[in-house]
Amino acid sequence: MANPSQTPGITTGEATFESILSRETFKGLKAILDNLSPVRENLCAAIFSVKTYEELLASLGYRVVLTKQIHVQDCYSRVGSAGGIKAVLPYYDIPTQSSLPTLVNLDSSVTTTAKSAAFFNNMLAALQTQLTLQKVPSAPSRP
Repeated sequence: MANPSQTPGITTGEATFESILSRETFKGLKAILDNLSPVRENLCAAIFSVKTYEELLASLGYRVVLTKQIHVQDCYSRVGSAGGIKAVLPYYDIPTQSSLPTLVNLDSSVTTTAKSAAFFNNMLAALQTQLTLQKVPSAPSRP
């Protein structure tokens, strides 16, 4: 894996953003964001412009669909155009012993549970705090 600070075209702010997002604490959120936004510059700016996880997903072009529960094993059989699922992102939080799965759907929606949405909302707030403490610019500067 390339070091972001040594990759041409990546600013120091973007490298710091990637470094913080890559911490074990944010592993689950990073997996979701990697599937939703390959353009890191846009993602970094979006994270600073929202207050909630749902707003973040909306700013990336996805609507949130809440469901009571998600049967992860069943979802794998529905990956693809026939089942409408683009990606199954299982996440298990060991400290809370909680299963927090997320589905990225082909119709530009994200299916999750209320518990998972609340968990990732808290994780987003923690990420925003870390980025602010590290003084990561909200939007990368343009030459």
